[in-house]
This record gives sequence, structure tokens and C-alpha cells, in this order.
Amino acid sequence: MSEDEDDIILSELDDDELVQQMFDDLYDGLRDEIEEGVNILLDRGWAPYRVLTEALVGGMTIVGNDFRDGILFVPEVLLAANAMKGGMAILKPLLAETGAPRMGKMVIGTVKGDIHDIGKNLVSMMMEGAGFEVVDLGINNAVESYLEALAAEQPDILGMSALLTTTMPYMKVVIDTLVAEGKRDDYIVLVGGAPLNEEFGKAIGADAYCRDAAVAVETAKSFVARKHNQGVAP
Repeated sequence: MSEDEDDIILSELDDDELVQQMFDDLYDGLRDEIEEGVNILLDRGWAPYRVLTEALVGGMTIVGNDFRDGILFVPEVLLAANAMKGGMAILKPLLAETGAPRMGKMVIGTVKGDIHDIGKNLVSMMMEGAGFEVVDLGINNAVESYLEALAAEQPDILGMSALLTTTMPYMKVVIDTLVAEGKRDDYIVLVGGAPLNEEFGKAIGADAYCRDAAVAVETAKSFVARKHNQGVAP
């Protein structure tokens, strides 16, 4: 953030300037400024969904692209995501009231035996930043936890994370259980974590392996769009 930006009064900017400034503030992880910007746009009559998509999702798309390209790193993305959460806290109840459309819904959790969550948390925040509703189950999830959440939440996507080679195989336990119960095709299954690779994802029956949070967002968007277009006449 430059010294000149310290003197910027957000309320004096026009809408386009304010959105551009919010992009910069998200990039810099400035939560207070993002919350102020959201409130200003709402006061100016912007619909909550427009604020979400144009200001917040638009800004996080830039963050996600630079993370993917190695320009930003995990600590910076976590700061940006925290700023995004500040804006989302204001918008969520308003979005619920207006019945605004969403990109899709994801249930995500680290598998049984694994207590690592930084990667999972980053995926959760980036997915929210892309307009998805995310239900985060936390760490050390047994197959029953996933099944209960899937039944209760009816998401489009199930995401599983693991950082230990010893816990990776548990992902297959969850997928095999879904197959046995005839529910596997109800969900897009995405897996990720440092020791995984594309071959492992295919071997256990996942739809895709995502090497990082930015790829997870792109993959989720692609699969959800495909899912919603199934059965539509050409």
C-alpha cells in the first residue's frame, strides 16, 4: 500500500473507483477497509449479490490468479481471505434474505487421523471468495462425519484433505463407502494435500486432484458448470 493511499477517503470515491480500491485493499488484506467499502456500496443501493460478485469475488479472483502464478504466497492469501471474510460477514444475512444465487456448495474436511488444516482452510476461504457456500468440517473426520454432512447439507462438492501419507488412503474409504451406498455420483469429489498427486486421485476414484487452493477453485467452477448443464438440450 502506497503512502498516498493512506489519505484516501472511501466515501468520496465514485462506484467504479471504490470497487477498484477494494480490489487493492483485498490484495493488501485490509479487513476494516473492505468492511467499510461493502457498507458504502450497500448504502448506495447496491444489491448484496452485486457487492459480492463485483467487489469481493472480483478482487479475490486477482488474488487467486497471483497465488496460482507464484506472485502471492500463503500468508498473503490468508490475509486477503480474512479481509474477504469481513465483507462476507456483512453480506451473508442479506444474501440469505434476498435468496441470491450462489456458485455452488461444498462440504470440506481433513480426513481421519490427520490434524493439519492450513491447506484446507485456504481452500475453504478461496472457495468462499469465489462465491461458493462452504461447510468446513474441520480436522480428523471419520467417514460417518462426511456422510452425515453430505446428507444434511446436500452439497455439489465433497472436498477431502490430507497432509500425511499414512492418512491418504482414508480418502478411498470415504469414496468406497459412497459407492457402496449408491451415492458416489451425487457429488463432485475433489481431493488435495501435499503428498497427493493426480495419479492417486484417479486411483481412489476422485473426480479431480487439486494441487493448491487456486486450482481447487478453477476445478470446482468447471465441474459445477458441467453438472448444471447436464441434460440441457443443445
